[in-house]
Amino acid sequence: MTLLRRDAGILLRGARSLVLLAGLLHSGPVSLAAEDRVRAGGNGKGSPTFRFEAVNDRSLKLWQGEHPVLVYNHGVITSQAAPSAKGRSSYFHPVYGIEGEVLTDDFPKDHDYHRGLYWAWPHVKIGDREVDLWTLRDVRHEFQRWLARKANATGAELGVENGWYVGTRRVMLERVWARIHPVSSQGRLIDLDLTLTPEGAPVTLWGAEGKSYGGLTMRFAPRTKTIITVSAGRSSDDLLMARLSWADFSGDLRNNGALSGAAIFVNPSHPSYPPTWMTRHYGLLAVGWPGVSPQSFPAGRPLSLSYRIWIHRGIPEAAVIQQAYDAYREKKRSN
Repeated sequence: MTLLRRDAGILLRGARSLVLLAGLLHSGPVSLAAEDRVRAGGNGKGSPTFRFEAVNDRSLKLWQGEHPVLVYNHGVITSQAAPSAKGRSSYFHPVYGIEGEVLTDDFPKDHDYHRGLYWAWPHVKIGDREVDLWTLRDVRHEFQRWLARKANATGAELGVENGWYVGTRRVMLERVWARIHPVSSQGRLIDLDLTLTPEGAPVTLWGAEGKSYGGLTMRFAPRTKTIITVSAGRSSDDLLMARLSWADFSGDLRNNGALSGAAIFVNPSHPSYPPTWMTRHYGLLAVGWPGVSPQSFPAGRPLSLSYRIWIHRGIPEAAVIQQAYDAYREKKRSN
């Protein structure tokens, strides 16, 4: 009987591993086992329900059960700790890890214009005037309206319409769609789609000279250990202008020695795929698109940029991240 129980346990664990791997390869999150539901804050009968909750009149927070997921800041955020830094809006911070740890940083001392999970360009030119959305010089994001705020047991969807303003003039219409999946044994998936439409005149964008940053960016919270992984494996050096389809940033973000992190995946439909990236061990993943060469976009023509954020425990190997990326790529191709 002891041998039978032992063999049955081995078979059960093997079957569970196959189910989890199949879910990762084919559809992202898989159904949670009972112990995963309990860890995620559920009652064992299904995934805990998502809900949006106002933090104040500037920020909207998303929860899954009793666990925080992220905050979207639609109003202007300032910091007493950085009185000289400019107020910012239209970004995600905090973004939380699976165990509730804060993954992102805002108003960091070394670059007080960095802001959680955001998208910005150091060079934005309209006509003869150049402004800087990266450091918020002479241009700002401004909330316009909600497009969607849906939340239930199957996931959450947030849709926002913003404008880029130079003085009183709106030069860019921005639509943000975030689709947040339930937590699973592999982690959490967030699909992010940005649509930018120049208004009134063409808009020219480009990144920092010699560094390429300018586009989707994630600034990570303080930690003592940092591991950056790209398709070639662990990256011990900072990358300034590397063409990548994904990159992962992990570290001891839980402040108790446990490791976790997040990867950014670029959709193959992305312009100039794969784009250039900058990665910094001090705490930055930055998709550098269109890169260091200026590119102009005509008024009235929408530009679409799509990404996936994979939030996970531990430090996955490059091959595991590549499998998760391949699942994202195949799913997008079949839609």
